[in-house]
Amino acid sequence: MEELRRAYSRLCKESGAEPQESVLQQLQELSRGRLDLATQSLTVDSCRALGKLLQKGSLLTELILSDCMLSEEGATLLLQGLCVNTVVRFLDLKGNNLRATGAEALGKLLRQNKSIQSLTLEWNSLGTWEEAFATFCGALAANSALRQLDLRNNQISHKGAEELALALKSNASLQQLDLRWNHIGLLGGRALVNCLPSNRTLWRLELAGNSIPGDVLRAVEQAMDHNQDRQTAFRENQARTHVLSKEVQHLREEKSKQFLDLMETIDRQREEMARSSRASAVRVGQLQEALDERHSVIKALKAKLQMAEAALALSEQKARDLGELLAAAEQERRSQAQRQAKEHRLEQQEAAERESKLLRDLSAANEKNLLLRNQVDELERKAKSQQEQLFLARQELSNTAAELKLRAVQAEERLELEKKRSRQSLEDSEHLRFTEVEHMTRHLEESERAMQERVQRLEAARLSLEEELSRAKAAALSERSQAEEELVKAKNQVRLEEQQRLAHLEEKLRLLAQARDEAQSACLQQKQTVADAQARASQLGLQVEGLQRRLEELQQELRNKDQEKVAEVTRVRVELQEQKGRLKAELTAQEALKEKVAALERHLKVIASDHREALLDRESENASLREKLRLKEAEIARIRDEEAQRASFLQNAVLAYVQGSPLRTLSPQK
Repeated sequence: MEELRRAYSRLCKESGAEPQESVLQQLQELSRGRLDLATQSLTVDSCRALGKLLQKGSLLTELILSDCMLSEEGATLLLQGLCVNTVVRFLDLKGNNLRATGAEALGKLLRQNKSIQSLTLEWNSLGTWEEAFATFCGALAANSALRQLDLRNNQISHKGAEELALALKSNASLQQLDLRWNHIGLLGGRALVNCLPSNRTLWRLELAGNSIPGDVLRAVEQAMDHNQDRQTAFRENQARTHVLSKEVQHLREEKSKQFLDLMETIDRQREEMARSSRASAVRVGQLQEALDERHSVIKALKAKLQMAEAALALSEQKARDLGELLAAAEQERRSQAQRQAKEHRLEQQEAAERESKLLRDLSAANEKNLLLRNQVDELERKAKSQQEQLFLARQELSNTAAELKLRAVQAEERLELEKKRSRQSLEDSEHLRFTEVEHMTRHLEESERAMQERVQRLEAARLSLEEELSRAKAAALSERSQAEEELVKAKNQVRLEEQQRLAHLEEKLRLLAQARDEAQSACLQQKQTVADAQARASQLGLQVEGLQRRLEELQQELRNKDQEKVAEVTRVRVELQEQKGRLKAELTAQEALKEKVAALERHLKVIASDHREALLDRESENASLREKLRLKEAEIARIRDEEAQRASFLQNAVLAYVQGSPLRTLSPQK
């Protein structure tokens, strides 16, 4: 505020004048961008300084200059400063007796300024200067920012009203116009009425105190009501489009969230598959370690057998018996080891197949569950949108029915009370009604097309998401098949290594049998070692039994896990069946809703046909009323002619009587 005071003082001093104290005080008390200089007598120098200040001022949004007794030059300087201002929204120039120069300056302001939304020009004399007021009206036609204009008590005649009507035909921003207490009259009122069908933004026009007939005022009120209805319909459409955009954004966010959740589930499934593969690898490693331990034990037993065969060389019979027993034990051990290895491999394969089957079933169940949930969500959203559409359609039907009833009542009242109106007003009202009906039908068709396009877009989005899901499934299946192939390759490699080791051991046993004959000489010396070997063999047998028990425990755990997985699969199947039942019920409900929608559409078509028939009836009634009016006018003209003839006959009779009376001879000639 202090900055504005200093700038005003500096500008006054630059022009060689003293700043006015009242203006300085108002600049000091400036609040919320409002500068109130009402009833202050502003000099030309102060107006010049204020005009320059307004060119740069960025804090003033409201400027009140009512009853300031501005001169033509001062008003021109102020308005020149406002031409380049982009901040002021409200301007009050009430009671300043602005004339031709002021009107031209105001026209220049309206052409150049793009920020003033409210302009008060009450108690001026703009209408007395027709050319200047025409310039003002031309600028008003080109203005696109002004929303409210007050022209009360400006001595505007019917010619000024015609200029205003031309301006209103081109103006597309003015919403409120106050023309009370002027001299517009019947011609000006008709000009304003004729311009209103071309203007869709003006919803308030005050014409009291202008000697305008009541029918013209009612026509103006009807036009304003139509514009108000258009404004409300436009705002409702904007609100609906905003709501629809929000809903589309919400649907997009939900789709993105669902896609992210799907990707997370796929990642979790991959992690579970990796964990299961790692666990199987750990189990294979453990079994490999157990086989290695068994091979080491077998190697130790073979070494001890060599020592025992060397120790049993003294007794061939005992050596043969022991050799046969050892060969039988070795054969049995080999057969048992092979059988256990085969059984273990079979059990591993079966367990792997069960795990893969269960994982596939679980993934398929999860995918079906996700698809069903998505379908349920889409059906719920569609049901909500259809309910909202039904509700909006019912509201629109009720509104249109009420509006049609009101319009019918108003039309009947106008036909009864306003039989003397001209044919042009009837045609204008019919044209307005027809355009409104077309607007309503176009609006309904556009809303239906928009909803159909929205449904198609949502269906396309659903199809794209399903394609992405199928691609992700194919990728997961390919990765799983690759992992299974690698596991099979590892198992085959382990099997080949075991076969090679067994062949190597058989070769060694053959060599040992050949060396057995050579070691018989040392048999007596190694009896004690044989006893020790037997004891160690018993210990190893115990260890083998422990390993077998461990294998049985692992098999029991696998069987328990298989049972748990089977129970889980059955539970998922039961849940899916329940969800299928619910979806079927929802589908039946959707079909019922579709039937209701079809019934409502048929009802709408019936109402539209009734409305068309009613309009045709009204048009026929209007035509009959026009014919009656024409007949009445002809009858009135005939009666007037008869009355004129009677009056002329009576006048001739009176003149003949006067001319034939004896008084005529005594009266002087004129």
